[in-house]
Amino acid sequence: MSHYGLIGRIRALPGKRGDLAAILADGIGGMPGCLSYVVAEDLVDPNVLIITEVWTDSAAHKASLQLDSVKAAIAKGRPLIAGFDSQTETRVLGGIGLPPS
Repeated sequence: MSHYGLIGRIRALPGKRGDLAAILADGIGGMPGCLSYVVAEDLVDPNVLIITEVWTDSAAHKASLQLDSVKAAIAKGRPLIAGFDSQTETRVLGGIGLPPS
């Protein structure tokens, strides 16, 4: 069995990337099944964040979207988002700090 992964690029409104990053990083605590959640700044585009997630499975990710903390982060962050550049689903085979699949 392997883990479920997501890699997404979110485009913030000009000048709002830091605010959006703070909201996303703050709203991630206590997500059952989340093995890794990384919020990173694109080094080339000053408006883009890259979110890398690893979950025990896709059901855990889907369930996280129903958590009050996640819903609140989405609602708070939505006005700062200009768009979504891409989202890629992955099958995570391994990595440092991840439990065996």
